[in-house]
Amino acid sequence: MASTAGYLARRAAQKERVRLLYRRALKDTLNWAVHRHLFYQDASDLRDKFEANRHVDNLDVIDRLIDDAEAQYRNFQHPDPYIVPWAPGGTKFTRNPPPPQGIEIIYNYGKED
Repeated sequence: MASTAGYLARRAAQKERVRLLYRRALKDTLNWAVHRHLFYQDASDLRDKFEANRHVDNLDVIDRLIDDAEAQYRNFQHPDPYIVPWAPGGTKFTRNPPPPQGIEIIYNYGKED
């Protein structure tokens, strides 16, 4: 019973590592593709690489495949990834500074009592 629980826990950890690796690689593929039609082909190729090893059952072979794929991902990561402008690290993040002292903002302009 303990070996079955250990097997299931290891498989769950492997599935999570593969899911995270695929997601990171797919997002990084978008950094390399300039246009969407190029991205779709690259994303399809990436999916084919993951699907090629879908039916491997040996846990040690799966761990080795995941380690190799993570090393390959680290090797081919984009050096300057795209960051959405309003996200942290983007060009417009916290672009609107607070108004200087002494400036009064009137929210009910034009509505006189």
